[in-house]
Amino acid sequence: MYTASDLRKGLKIELDGYPYEVTEYNFVKPGKGQAMYKCRIKNLLTQTTQDRTFREVDSIGKPDLEQRNVRFSYEDGQHYVFTDPKTYEEFSLNAKDLGEARYFLTDDIEVSLLFHNGAVIGVEFVKPFVEKQIVETEPGVRGDTATNVTKPAKIDSGHEIRVPLFISQGDWVRIDTRTGEYAERVARR
Repeated sequence: MYTASDLRKGLKIELDGYPYEVTEYNFVKPGKGQAMYKCRIKNLLTQTTQDRTFREVDSIGKPDLEQRNVRFSYEDGQHYVFTDPKTYEEFSLNAKDLGEARYFLTDDIEVSLLFHNGAVIGVEFVKPFVEKQIVETEPGVRGDTATNVTKPAKIDSGHEIRVPLFISQGDWVRIDTRTGEYAERVARR
């Protein structure tokens, strides 16, 4: 169990049987009365946020969370299979569990799976950037460079991202897996 004085940004706690992460933290000491800890917390299952205030005497649960680094092995229909490199145990996740992350998977890429009570509740790439090839995009209009103009482009997984006008079909780009956005063009030989 945690006490309110243990609260810090990034700490994972459990309230009413749900895991939360503290995203903002503020200690408030009023002129009279008890000190309070005002926090913004994010539900790790539903991704919703809420504001909560804790008093010094409040006790807060510690969630049953486990984080494991695994490698992507292969896609089997609507399921994506990951292997733990230490134990060779396989984990199968469906497209809904992976969300947008499924578009950025490449052979043998390392991801971190977050388990709550034995079920996967989060997927995060160990390296924040992945390189993908542009398979379909329209040519840019010459002279349209006064502002940061972007155009739609499909990567090799079929996902559509926005890229600058100078990106052509066949180019390799680096994508930020946290936001799903274009980061830069990559020279590949």
